[in-house]
Amino acid sequence: MFKDLFQKKRKYATIPSERLGADASQSDDRPKREIPEGLMNKCSRCGSIQYSKELEKNLKVCSACGHHMRLNAMERIRMTMDEGSFREYDEDLISVDPLEFPGYANKLEQQALKSGLKEAVVTGEGTIGGFPAVVAIMSFDFFTGSMGSVVGEKITRAIEAATEKRLPIIIFSTSGGARMQESILSLMQMAKTSAALARLNEQGGLYISVITDPTTGGVSASFAMLGDIIVAEPGAVFGFAGRIVIEQTIRQKLPDDFQTAEFNLQHGQLDLVVHRKEMRGMLSQLLDLHGVKGGV
Repeated sequence: MFKDLFQKKRKYATIPSERLGADASQSDDRPKREIPEGLMNKCSRCGSIQYSKELEKNLKVCSACGHHMRLNAMERIRMTMDEGSFREYDEDLISVDPLEFPGYANKLEQQALKSGLKEAVVTGEGTIGGFPAVVAIMSFDFFTGSMGSVVGEKITRAIEAATEKRLPIIIFSTSGGARMQESILSLMQMAKTSAALARLNEQGGLYISVITDPTTGGVSASFAMLGDIIVAEPGAVFGFAGRIVIEQTIRQKLPDDFQTAEFNLQHGQLDLVVHRKEMRGMLSQLLDLHGVKGGV
């Protein structure tokens, strides 16, 4: 009765090592399927995988969690300005190495090759929903959007053009702060851009500041916070000093949503938090409400 409980040990066939090696080599010769680079994209927040083309159609907003991924300046222009209306200012203005900071000149060349831009901001004028406006659009992929002499100069010139032409100006900010390789020359741009905005305000000009992820340091402490209307994209990190620095200074744990657009809206630092899909329409509506001539 116990014979069924104890079965004989099963025998297995052995494969000669020579044959095993041959089979392995044959499998290596088989064509491997490779996913083309750039075909898929992974959300940095929720980890979901999406087709890059579908993501672009969705304005680089994750369809799973709503995370607003970073845009470069040219992508932002295509999403915001009326097609064919944008005319760039100061496109040949590039940074030099005034302090002969070690390695800075090489880094500028590398950043230009990597981003396809000449500097961390693109300025110009065009129309949004038929309403004319001057725009300055920063790009985090060039030197983390840091503000050096050329960034400050281009933004100042854009503000002055808006003042002279009596047009509104819209600045899309994203930055890691001042560019340390230019030292005091970089810090001076905070005062220069702020002074230009003061002159615009004296002439009754309209300035709309749009905060995108992330906006920190000297940019947040100057023109980004001086808008007549200040709006931000959902989830955009916005503040001066970093979270760790603040926690070490005050010796307290900060809220999980500290420095996000939603946190700043709740505490009176912003006027609106606007989804990227609604940004262009909202800007057009604001220009219309403020009496800008044009429209479609």
